[in-house]
Amino acid sequence: MSEVRIKAEPRNEFGKGAARRTRRAGLVPGVIYGHGADPTHVALPGHELMLALKTANVLLQVNLEGTQFLTLPKSVQRDPVKQVLEHIDLVIVRSGEKVTVEVPITLTGRVVGAVIELNIAAVAVEAEATHIPTEIIVDIDGHEVGTVIRASELVLPTGTTLIADPEQIIVTLAAPTAEEAEPEAAPAEPGDAEAPDEG
Repeated sequence: MSEVRIKAEPRNEFGKGAARRTRRAGLVPGVIYGHGADPTHVALPGHELMLALKTANVLLQVNLEGTQFLTLPKSVQRDPVKQVLEHIDLVIVRSGEKVTVEVPITLTGRVVGAVIELNIAAVAVEAEATHIPTEIIVDIDGHEVGTVIRASELVLPTGTTLIADPEQIIVTLAAPTAEEAEPEAAPAEPGDAEAPDEG
């Protein structure tokens, strides 16, 4: 489980204009909430936050003027075109507390002659807040063409419980279609055609 320490500033201005000013300063508007606490409005350093969010379900230890908040990103808003961070919601978590998260699926291995179809990129699980797995590995070595791997067959880390539908299909090792199985004929080169008979 990855944990990143990050320093925040209090945010006292609200509205679209205030949010734009915050982002121009290289900061990302955010709110911290949970466990019955009043929402705390903060501004977080944009570059540090962007790097931290490259890890799925990263724990953020937010330092706000000496007060520490152990948080988990709950909702991240990005500009649909530029993909820059616009706002983040952080939920307070505690050690030992169970949380429900989406954990990415990582495939390893290969099956000769199969078309590998990853049906979902992440699966819902329940895990301890400070021990959330960064990925769930699905090893397809040794499987045959036509195999379907469902959520119930995933090998989960100790302390992690499946929340997703056990019958949810994760990976399909399909047989190639006729188009995929047969290589396309190479285009004829000039001069390949037989010369017509001369009368």
